[in-house]
Amino acid sequence: MDAVGRQPVAVEDAQRTIAAVVENLQRVVHAPEEMLRLVVLCLVAEGHLIIEDLPGVGKTTLAKALSRSLDVAFSRLQFTPDLLPSDVTGVNVFSQATNEFEFRPGPVFANLLLVDEINRASPKTQSALLECMQERQVTVDGVSYELELPFMVIATQNPIEYEGTYPLPEAQLDRFAMRVAIGYPTLADEARMLSEQTSGTPLELLEPVTNGAAVLALVEEAQAIYVEESVNRYVVALLRHTRSDSRLYLGGSPRAGIALVRVAKARALAHGRDFLSPDDIKAVAEPVLAHRLIVSPEARAAGTTSDELVRDALDKTPVPV
Repeated sequence: MDAVGRQPVAVEDAQRTIAAVVENLQRVVHAPEEMLRLVVLCLVAEGHLIIEDLPGVGKTTLAKALSRSLDVAFSRLQFTPDLLPSDVTGVNVFSQATNEFEFRPGPVFANLLLVDEINRASPKTQSALLECMQERQVTVDGVSYELELPFMVIATQNPIEYEGTYPLPEAQLDRFAMRVAIGYPTLADEARMLSEQTSGTPLELLEPVTNGAAVLALVEEAQAIYVEESVNRYVVALLRHTRSDSRLYLGGSPRAGIALVRVAKARALAHGRDFLSPDDIKAVAEPVLAHRLIVSPEARAAGTTSDELVRDALDKTPVPV
């Protein structure tokens, strides 16, 4: 134990592991390094991720590359209007051999679940994800089945096609720790991508750099990061600023604050520290908070976005010294 009575965290090993995963993702996903690091931080924070971006920028490739880098079970669901909740969670099927019902697990029984175009399925099907995201279990016909850890949902949305979609309710958006966008690659990266993707499949050649057990160790190490009371109060002040902003119809919830601290802890670990600083909070506040805030109709009509309001809250909330 150190001077303040907290257990030392193996930050150097954790820092190397996180950096190795990010570097491995860069081999096949041509995206900003900081964005890829946020994806890994979301995993270490035991969170779930929304990738909202244009078609063809590598959302699915990113999810597959992450599962290959971690050497964990991967599953993919294409959400469509006719998809049923049982298509997600699994279903009990009568077996003539045993003369009783047997449970057949659905795609959700994986370590990393990719949900393509989550807003194209009905709210009833979307809600099938709520229990597994929050409690890491699935209940079918009154029987609960535990999901294997680590478990992460990566959902994708297309920001330009809204016809035939069902926007995610606030309660479900709040269960996603972060929302990120990949964006178009730079000219040089896109030219290199054309060469790579037309002469082979880089994703198929990607080798694991860690495993599920190591990810669970990272999760524990992130949880052990020390947080001063002043930093917790800073997070609460930030949330309360969003709740009192007249331009916001809905501000940050207590769950948003929990997610913010968890992701910030993962960032501190990735930077080789065993304590949380206000800079960690500020660095991840926008991807963690923006998708949870609902801009008022008047502010939205004036062109104000939730990202801008998060940055404004950061500017106006006093930082603990």
